Amino acid sequence: MKKYYLAVDIGASSGRHILGCLENGKIVLEEIHRFANGIEKLGNALCWNLDRLFEEVLYGMAVCRKMGKIPCSIGIDTWAVDYVLLNEQGRPAGKTYAYRDHRTEGIDAEVNAVISSTELYTRTGIQKQIFNTMYQLAAVKKEEPHVLDEAFTLLMIPDYFCYRLTGLKKTEYTNATTTQLLNVETKTWDYELLEKLGIKSSLFTEISSPGTFLGRLTPVIQERVGYDADVIQVATHDTASAVAAVPANESDFVYISSGTWSLMGVEQSRADCSEESRLANMTNEGGYEYRFRFLKNIMGLWMIQSIRREFDKRYTFDELCALAEECSSITSRVNVDDNRFLSPESMISAIQDFCRETGQSVPMTPGELASVIYHSLAEGYCSALENIEKLTGKTYPSINIVGGGSNDTYLNQMTADAAGRIVYSGPKEATAIGNLLVQMIEKKDLAGLQEARQAVRASFTIQTYKPRSVR
Repeated sequence: MKKYYLAVDIGASSGRHILGCLENGKIVLEEIHRFANGIEKLGNALCWNLDRLFEEVLYGMAVCRKMGKIPCSIGIDTWAVDYVLLNEQGRPAGKTYAYRDHRTEGIDAEVNAVISSTELYTRTGIQKQIFNTMYQLAAVKKEEPHVLDEAFTLLMIPDYFCYRLTGLKKTEYTNATTTQLLNVETKTWDYELLEKLGIKSSLFTEISSPGTFLGRLTPVIQERVGYDADVIQVATHDTASAVAAVPANESDFVYISSGTWSLMGVEQSRADCSEESRLANMTNEGGYEYRFRFLKNIMGLWMIQSIRREFDKRYTFDELCALAEECSSITSRVNVDDNRFLSPESMISAIQDFCRETGQSVPMTPGELASVIYHSLAEGYCSALENIEKLTGKTYPSINIVGGGSNDTYLNQMTADAAGRIVYSGPKEATAIGNLLVQMIEKKDLAGLQEARQAVRASFTIQTYKPRSVR
């Protein structure tokens, strides 16, 4: 009888339930439910609708029962940095803000008055991003102090969903690192930092490592979905799950987890909290087995997704790629790390304004806009690779691209050409696969991460892109 595992993988724009099992050493996937996600506007605030998302979680779980494929365990991963504040009764206190909300603008100056950027990086190893949980909490403390006063517990988004499934509150390590409130050496909450920031330490729960058995489904949830199962805290940060599924042969490799964001980096056994790394805006996020994901956060395909929405989705992504190739002669480029591209009212205007301000040709057509974005992303990847190689003292002959963006053949080839490196792309569902791998390891169906990555290589087609200049 087959042994099934369920990965609930929720991204900023969509979520999916994927059943996984092992057959003759290969991982077999079956998508059983997919649903839309997106930021909703509440007044002037950008928020998440967690009740609707949780209903989607339960619906997908119930589909397993209808199919007669009951999972032995369930793992949930989501995006990073966003959190839920719970009151003493375990219900949300205040809004559940989305990281693209503008309330954190300028809050970094107030944090810098309490702790310098250098000390903060030394303590946490996390790059400065204005949407990090630390800055979000500083904004709440300034604008809505009553919410923090009422709050009893803070949970990251995937931990909140696991709490609703089991009634148990723990914070998983990989997502906790993105708060910029974890001490990089002790791998626990930095209580001295919390005191400096004036955030009560009692909000924060025990840290658990990826692969921790959290508990079983509550009786109420069992009745809703029709069965019981273990809930495993996987690598709940979606990038941590995706990196766990990188099918690299070598021990040292560069990856890009490509989707709404592009996360480009390497795995390291120790964090690099040097001043050089801080100035390069590199980050040391937690990974499976307490590895460090030494990476650069790059804006990613969010920019293409945004202009496509502004054109009322008249073009498919493939059509935008074809139009971009037709307009490849446009030489304008934008800095994909510029915060103006985080959540502009109009991505088209933001790109045009950047080009205008920097004295470049202003892209006007869909093809020109797409070409500027794609070329700028490829150059952003090259810049990040140069920094990574400089900081690690290593040369990496290839780049592994995983996630939804690994299907973008146009960008994959541009990246190979610009970097002068072989690019391996796939698997597309790396985040869900990494989620499943951690469950399989916890259940002893896989011996460890090395065997898990071998299974990924054996199970999925990996495309190869060679730099055209050296073909």
